[in-house]
Amino acid sequence: MIRTRAKYFLGQVVRHKKHPFRGVIFDVDPEFANTDEWYNAIPEDSRPIKDQPYYHLLAENDQSYYVAYVSEQNLVADYSGEPVDHPDIPDLFGPFTDGAYPLHFQLN
Repeated sequence: MIRTRAKYFLGQVVRHKKHPFRGVIFDVDPEFANTDEWYNAIPEDSRPIKDQPYYHLLAENDQSYYVAYVSEQNLVADYSGEPVDHPDIPDLFGPFTDGAYPLHFQLN
């Protein structure tokens, strides 16, 4: 049985520690759940451990919007108070309020 506690929550705005992007969390895996090909494409000296939460983000940088998959060890909370402009946010979340986005749907 996997017993993991995620540090961040759905709708929270976070930043990557090393790369210049930020995003809104829309899903969490309790441990790595992507492909070995994706994992092995990360340089070995910066490859995160698999046994930790991984977050799906609606991400943005200065040039584009995309979906990112990031380990917990590589994220920090974003307290800038600035909304994220990803175009898919209204499909999942309500308006930016108090530094986070409320979910638009009920979870099981």
